[in-house]
Amino acid sequence: MASTFTNLLYHIVYSTKYRKETIEPAWQENLYEYMGGIIRERDGILLQIGGMPDHVHILAKLSPKYAIMDVLREIKAGSSKWVNERSDLSGRFEWQAGYGAFSVSQSYSERVALYIRNQVQHHMTKTFRSEFIQLLKRHRIEFDLKYVFEEEHIA
Repeated sequence: MASTFTNLLYHIVYSTKYRKETIEPAWQENLYEYMGGIIRERDGILLQIGGMPDHVHILAKLSPKYAIMDVLREIKAGSSKWVNERSDLSGRFEWQAGYGAFSVSQSYSERVALYIRNQVQHHMTKTFRSEFIQLLKRHRIEFDLKYVFEEEHIA
């Protein structure tokens, strides 16, 4: 075969540090646009983005030229820097250390996009914690609950 063809769709999910509600509605859309720009810089296509004040969901087509962990590191580092440079920010903004990345078939992509668009309604009855655990189980990812979420240790 003379050419390479890929369709690498991912549903990516991660939260703010300690799942604190630090994503402000006033700049949430601009944050999402900024994150989409980072994806495009890495030859990817942002298909859907959304979330809540404590987490984000991304549906993106990523280039095979870049490892997903490298793209995610750039998205998280760049977007947290962008947020922390805002003059209207109270406190420091940080993302959690890890993430969930789940492969998505093309035939299922619109369903995932709809799920991301409906985050507000979805979280009327479910916490991010329970949602993330459900995603891990649905994708048959083995995990030990004590290592899934970063917890704030108060001295």
